[in-house]
Amino acid sequence: MDVERRIELHFAEESRDAETHTNLSAVRQDGRCLWVAGDETATVERLTALAGEDGRVTGYGGQLTVRLADLVPLPAGADQEADIEGLARGDGWLWAIGSHSLKRKKIKPEHGGRKSRKRLATVVREDNRFILARLPLVDGEDGLPEIVAADGDRTAAVLGMDKDSITDLLEDDPHLAPFLAIPSKDNGIDIEGVAAHGDRLYVGLRGPVLRGWAVLIEIRPDTDPGDPRRLRLLPVGDDGALYRTHFMDLGGLGIRDLCPHGDDLLVLTGPSMDLDGPVRVVRWRNAATADAPEIVTSAELEVLGDLPYGEGDDHAEGIAVLDEPNGAGFRLLVVYDSPAAGRLTAGGGVIADVVNVAG
Repeated sequence: MDVERRIELHFAEESRDAETHTNLSAVRQDGRCLWVAGDETATVERLTALAGEDGRVTGYGGQLTVRLADLVPLPAGADQEADIEGLARGDGWLWAIGSHSLKRKKIKPEHGGRKSRKRLATVVREDNRFILARLPLVDGEDGLPEIVAADGDRTAAVLGMDKDSITDLLEDDPHLAPFLAIPSKDNGIDIEGVAAHGDRLYVGLRGPVLRGWAVLIEIRPDTDPGDPRRLRLLPVGDDGALYRTHFMDLGGLGIRDLCPHGDDLLVLTGPSMDLDGPVRVVRWRNAATADAPEIVTSAELEVLGDLPYGEGDDHAEGIAVLDEPNGAGFRLLVVYDSPAAGRLTAGGGVIADVVNVAG
């Protein structure tokens, strides 16, 4: 895949102070707008497109910040980060999902040997990371999409408040339960992508990777009849199970993002642990079907191409299909976590890539 052009995402001062622009972890297009999230806050940001005379997007600005705590209850309150790692849009809703991961403390250069060893032995759970939020979308007076707390009988709602998170579902899972106590960067549970199709959500795991097989979880969230601000999960099949797992042969890589494209699912792949690359985009054709297979071999997947990555920076974290005419192909917008210095602009923005995809 070739990088066709680079465009600037411009953020307001408050978000630059929070370093949202250097910690982008999720992106989804919504008409003229982008919904983006960083993994160090509990907010979702809306950016609006700037276009050239030919109709192609030249950048995004006009940032609007939406605080999740203004819309749904958060288990650890408004001030703790939610580590939002995936955004999905469908049927008038925006979905935001936390990483559902534990984290091991980092060693810092100023720490001595004893403190470094102590930090490596410390594993932290932050409860806001274990949420799935469903947010109503409406058209504002300016014609742009807006997130609201309620729209008629549609209300903002959350899963993960009281031992009902996705990871709580997995406590008896034969494949994933052993990884629940392992931090994300150690090949533990780490959600990094979500895609919506009909009444289904497809949740992609960066880790664990099981003998080279990546994991995707399929769920059906719906309003809890006892509390419209809460979600519950409906059965995904005739057996009454509340989730279904799919195992994908991604060549030993994990899932870094998911993006629907018609009935296909585009999968951004990358290392499950603390490595830079490789990073590539894979297409799973007709993934969004009720009888999706539980084992997806490499023969059923199409590698669309590799993406650039840096050494300790420029980690591709989110992809979105851009609604631009492109002949027989389409264009992807790619956003990066830990962007290289050359991606940061003097005006307070960060550079994203627009990539041509054939066919």
